[in-house]
Amino acid sequence: MSQIPESILKECRSKLVQAKAELLNRVREARFDMNADEKGGDEADQTIRVLAEVEALSMHERLRQQLFEIENALARIENGTYGVCEETEEMIEFERLKAIPWTRLSIEGAEIRESITKRYAR
Repeated sequence: MSQIPESILKECRSKLVQAKAELLNRVREARFDMNADEKGGDEADQTIRVLAEVEALSMHERLRQQLFEIENALARIENGTYGVCEETEEMIEFERLKAIPWTRLSIEGAEIRESITKRYAR
């Protein structure tokens, strides 16, 4: 069970809900912009449109991943595991949670993951 003060939990939950709403609005706007594009044009116009679509899909994937992290954090708040590092199983620093409320790792846990990633990236 998480031992985070209720005031910090409320602040983080509020930030997560706000971030989720902003992400969903960005996704809606991006979909509207993609659907508003006109078709046709010469090869250069079509190439530019395809490149813009690829960029939009890449952005959409980043937004989807961030939304997943936010939903995951909200679920951890509900089940009482919020604020526990997945790597070290220690409490995540309160200031880190306030800055990045969807984080799953403490600073130490992030450093461990990074060193493991570097080791196997060779």
